[in-house]
Amino acid sequence: MALFYNRYLSGIVIVLTLVTLLVAPALAGKKDNTLTIAWSKEVESLDRYYNTAREGMIISRHICDDLLFRDPVTMEYKPLLAKSYKWINSKTLEFELRHGITFHNGEPFDADDVVFTINYVTNPENKVLVQQNVDWMQKAEKIGPFTVRIHLKNEFPAALEYLSGNVPIYPNEYYAKEGPKGFGMKPIGTGPYKVVEVGQNKQIVFKKNEKYFKDSPKGQPSIGTIIQRTIPEMTSQIAELMTGGVDWIYMVPPDQFENLTKVTGIRTTTGEDMRIAFLEMDTAKRCGETPFAKLEVRRAINHAIDRAAMAKNLVGGTSRVIDTACFPTQFGCDQNVMKYEYNPTKARDLLKKAGYPNGFETDIYGYRDRTYLEAIVGYLREVGIKANLKFMQYSALRDKTYADQTPFFKMTWGSYGMNDMSAITGHYFKFSKEDFARDTQVRDWLMEGDTSVDPKVRKAAYSKALKRIAEQAYWAPLFSYVANYAFTQDLDFTPYVDAVPLFFMSKWK
Repeated sequence: MALFYNRYLSGIVIVLTLVTLLVAPALAGKKDNTLTIAWSKEVESLDRYYNTAREGMIISRHICDDLLFRDPVTMEYKPLLAKSYKWINSKTLEFELRHGITFHNGEPFDADDVVFTINYVTNPENKVLVQQNVDWMQKAEKIGPFTVRIHLKNEFPAALEYLSGNVPIYPNEYYAKEGPKGFGMKPIGTGPYKVVEVGQNKQIVFKKNEKYFKDSPKGQPSIGTIIQRTIPEMTSQIAELMTGGVDWIYMVPPDQFENLTKVTGIRTTTGEDMRIAFLEMDTAKRCGETPFAKLEVRRAINHAIDRAAMAKNLVGGTSRVIDTACFPTQFGCDQNVMKYEYNPTKARDLLKKAGYPNGFETDIYGYRDRTYLEAIVGYLREVGIKANLKFMQYSALRDKTYADQTPFFKMTWGSYGMNDMSAITGHYFKFSKEDFARDTQVRDWLMEGDTSVDPKVRKAAYSKALKRIAEQAYWAPLFSYVANYAFTQDLDFTPYVDAVPLFFMSKWK
């Protein structure tokens, strides 16, 4: 009851705030050709290889370019810094690079920059944070002034996916001089926007790159200046949006988003996120003897949770039920798997069959979305499982997970926007620290799919792995996340499925 009362009061506060500010926002952004955006998280470093935040990815896409660009509509890979590319063999890619491109500091772009960047990030001594984005590459080799070969450690058919958004190319001379620390404060790229200020008051100022190369598949940037402000509290972001202090916000909670849909002068839209939520259970007994080693218990948990209700009422927007250990649009993510409908009676019967006629008590761990976790706890209680919520920071949960102390926990994964299921399923089911199934057959099928260059072979292997994961109920997949966007009506903005906003494709109406 107390929780409901607090939410009720919070809703009243938001409604009153919106009523008070129910005016069209100021048009200074459009008049000044300056787009002011806000998000909640402060990015510690602007070096993409040394931050793991989505916001870091957004920044990188604007100030840097990759060898390839994945069209956000067609999902087609298009040459970006590369002019063309081809497979020399199943473990070697060759790129012909564009001529005449310069970095923001005037340094010319050529093969040396590509070779330096890839050889730097693949060197374990440099300890880049998102290893899975780069550890599939062995090295880069300069063939000519504008020709580069990338040698893969093994056959890796998802190479083009990774090279189209998560391997930005840096200027070799500048980065060698400044290193991650200096580059993290004053990044230099070839992208459509350049950073001109990193303010002490938690804001970053971007200016349009007037010399951005004309043939870029990203197109030419339209908006002259982008100012990014870090505003931790969502209510403050909304107030700033209403009064014209900012022009764009995202990740708006459903209840506040619903109120914004009624406000004159503000446009709202939702976009499905590639991030999915799921429950992990310790099948492999990494944490010792627990009920989760029993198949009936894992299946009971899958049946106990009303995922459709959570997607509709808690997440909202275009959120949908997820049945697989991957996001539905990702390559190989076969949806023809065993599915678990919401059925508390079946869940209780399965618990009884497993030897728990009166249920059992367990801890459940989580690091975000406390409301969602509380709903899960409620559903489990209905079938006799008393789950004690242990809510903590992500870093603390990660450390406990790696120490084999979390037999039951809620996790999310966004695949870093990679539209290939190797970016998620293999991460959790190939005997990593996050793998609580340790199924050798699943691992081998995923390895086959991750290393074959034949799409048919990949799909067949992935399908077998996903079917077994579902049948064994190694996970309880929950739902997809959505990104709720609100922005001034004068902005032409389109969200995409990876929830990485592309302001270089936006313009004023």
